[in-house]
Amino acid sequence: MRKPYTLFSLQKRIVTVGLVLILLACTLGVRLFIVQIINGKDMQTRALDQWTRDLALVAPRGNIYDTTGDTLAVSYTTYNIYVRGREVMNAEETARALADILDIDYENTLNKVKNKNISESLLKMQVDGDIAEEIYAKSLSGVYLAENVGRYYIYGDLMTQLLGFTSLDNDGQSGVEAYFNTYLKGEDGYSYVQSDLLGKEIGGNLRYYVSGVAGDDMTLTVDSKIQMILEEVLEKAYEEQKAKSVTGIVMKPKTGEILSISTKPSFDLNEVPREELASLFSMSRMSAVTDTYEPGSTFKILTVAMALEEGLTSLDDTFYCPGYRIIDGQRIKCWKTTGHGNQTLAEAFSNSCNCCFMDLALRLGTDRFYSYAEKFGLGQKTGITISGESAGILMKKENVKTVDLARMGFGHAIAVTPIQLLSIVCGIVNGGVYHTPSIVTSAVDVYGNTTYTPIVQEKRLVSKKTSEIINSFLKLTTNKTGDYTFVEGYNIGGKTGTAQKYNENGQIAQGKYISSFIGTYPADDPEYIIMIMVDEPSAGAYYGSIVASPYGREFYEKLFSYYNIPKDDPSASRKEIVMPNVVGKGISVALAELKVLGLYVEVDGEGTIVTSQLPPAGTICYEGETILISTA
Repeated sequence: MRKPYTLFSLQKRIVTVGLVLILLACTLGVRLFIVQIINGKDMQTRALDQWTRDLALVAPRGNIYDTTGDTLAVSYTTYNIYVRGREVMNAEETARALADILDIDYENTLNKVKNKNISESLLKMQVDGDIAEEIYAKSLSGVYLAENVGRYYIYGDLMTQLLGFTSLDNDGQSGVEAYFNTYLKGEDGYSYVQSDLLGKEIGGNLRYYVSGVAGDDMTLTVDSKIQMILEEVLEKAYEEQKAKSVTGIVMKPKTGEILSISTKPSFDLNEVPREELASLFSMSRMSAVTDTYEPGSTFKILTVAMALEEGLTSLDDTFYCPGYRIIDGQRIKCWKTTGHGNQTLAEAFSNSCNCCFMDLALRLGTDRFYSYAEKFGLGQKTGITISGESAGILMKKENVKTVDLARMGFGHAIAVTPIQLLSIVCGIVNGGVYHTPSIVTSAVDVYGNTTYTPIVQEKRLVSKKTSEIINSFLKLTTNKTGDYTFVEGYNIGGKTGTAQKYNENGQIAQGKYISSFIGTYPADDPEYIIMIMVDEPSAGAYYGSIVASPYGREFYEKLFSYYNIPKDDPSASRKEIVMPNVVGKGISVALAELKVLGLYVEVDGEGTIVTSQLPPAGTICYEGETILISTA
């Protein structure tokens, strides 16, 4: 008889061992699958990190060009200085040498040099090549140099707010550098070197390089030559008017492209005042895009456009101005408190009569006014590619009273940004079509592929007929004594504005104004439109016609001279006038005397005797210039 199997039989032992081996093999197989397949890439990365030490190779940022191809911003090689404490032979000597060369604190440097608990310590970033060479020549053990990228701005203090600047880590901090950082930055590379268990470099081993990819080159709509002209004029206005700030924008009305934009004061982009954060924030802010203000009389361009479109006024329309209107029981003054009397629509626009524009706003009514406000984009962002854009302030329609609507008609009780207002005016004077304002033409990568083009939206604001009428009004307003006299021989249109400022409590800030000027050239079919805003002028005047308009004239004079643009009428001329002394005379006598000379007068105050005048007696003026006399 066969003997039955027992627990300790050879066959059972073989089967048991086999099963155990199969189980172990399966376990190892599963583990290998997890390690090599599932976690393979992560494990390889961790292993490489343990076996090597790496230094980043920062990719150069893309260049920035103006619309003519002129270079505005470039990258150049700098160096970051590191120390690996475990490899330093003489800590004190090394720390002293580095502190002296890099102009950094010795004690802090010594602590980093002696620290063997971390693989490496950063001593200084963005070190120029000559200093890096001096360190390299000393052959200091444990000291390493890694390539970095610095940013250089060709024109320094030009386009400060538009271009912006970068951090020491090569990231955009403001302006175009910040908004388009993902395009300009590129992809960094790395340098690897093998190290031992303690993190020390293994001598004689190979280094491995993973090259970076440079950022995209970017072309702006801005013309650097026009920018230079504008900034020269703004700087002069800032100093002469003793202003808080001065902002200017130049645009192409037919495309919405910005040719120049700036605010003074500003700073040199190659010497960013990083220690003075409040000042840095203030001077790097693009005020033309971020700040809102009550526009005053420049807004009248929009009001008359609305009324003309709706057929609520015409060239044959007349208005009477006694110097005020009483609305909802409130007496709202015209800027000329003695009144303009009877006047046509064109004359009322040229005189900037508040009473006329209160009438137009009331004829429109709240519903139609707000319909156009939405169509024009009031209370909405323009979509310009600059960070921090404000939408402006527009009262809720249901809260608007009759007196509020009347004030809106002449640019009060409403707030806009400079770029918002100028973009709308562009859309009115260019034949009636609005274009989204743009500052970038394109971005192109290292392979020549276009990676960015602006999205420009178009919409019709007003008819071509309305546009033509408003251009004729602007031409009449600027050239008060005849065609081509604002800038001798050139066909320029324009409108000035003066608006009070408000404090944090919403109350009028006494003595604080914003003076502005919008100019168009050629007046009949504009190619260039400019806006100049003087914030809180304190040199003795605040009317836009006195404070801002002269700088608009100077900008056009310089533009015509630089580009050698011929006169529209070579025979046109402006007569020189020696400013008489009218101080102490009765207001009516003074006005009559100045009018005979061909001077345009703005009156500050409601008295009967002239107490001061600007410019002073004896100043050489030109026919058609605006003079300020005070009766306060």
